[in-house]
Amino acid sequence: MVATSQHQFLYALNPLAKVAGFAPAMVLLIFVRDLATPAAFLVLACAVILVGARLTTRLLLLLLLALPVGMLAIGVGFSVWVDAALVDGSAPVVEVGGWTLYSGALAIGFATALRLGSIIALALVGGLTTSGPDLVRASVQQLRVPYRIGYTALAAFRFVPRFGHELAVIRAAHRVRGHHGGRGPFARLARGWGYVVPLLAGAIRHAERVALAMDSRAFGAHSTRTERHLVPFRTRDTVFVVLCLAASVVIFFVFFPWQLP
Repeated sequence: MVATSQHQFLYALNPLAKVAGFAPAMVLLIFVRDLATPAAFLVLACAVILVGARLTTRLLLLLLLALPVGMLAIGVGFSVWVDAALVDGSAPVVEVGGWTLYSGALAIGFATALRLGSIIALALVGGLTTSGPDLVRASVQQLRVPYRIGYTALAAFRFVPRFGHELAVIRAAHRVRGHHGGRGPFARLARGWGYVVPLLAGAIRHAERVALAMDSRAFGAHSTRTERHLVPFRTRDTVFVVLCLAASVVIFFVFFPWQLP
């Protein structure tokens, strides 16, 4: 697992604990229509990430810039598309000719934006601090997911960065040989087709090597398989799940208006 300090506790938790802790809240947030409940979960998720994850410039830009800007764009966009007949009883905010933006439309739009933003932030708690191999190992060891499915999916997932590396190598080879081409759309299309064939050939060769390596290790020959790296579910994982569920219950009972829209 990823080495971490005592102040970055999220990296030391079992990946399934980070999923189970906030999964019920993420499902229930789909049906929430108020502003306070998703806002409270958004604050909670950001606080957990800022306290328990390694603070980098990329992480801060994601939480403090990209996520708010995205929510603002979604809120404004959904507000504009709300049917005015549904909210014409609320106060008008903007009037342009025969079109009026009502405060009720803004409330609906930004409630949707907050709901989506809070779900994304809760997903980032585990997504930013969990590696793909650890998630697969935890699923196989704790959830009893067949290792044939887990490690096959992991092998397929690892094709993506390899494709990126091979594409960079192919582009570099084209530049070395002077295959710059023009700058028009047809030139770009021709360059793209020039990348496809070697990229597919490299993918086929890599798939064959992976298949041979898995066969040589008797992958799939037995119903179970020994694990070199264990991802145990410890007491601290249980405590984290209980605390997350308790916080979710408190937020729903304190902020959520218990009435149908």
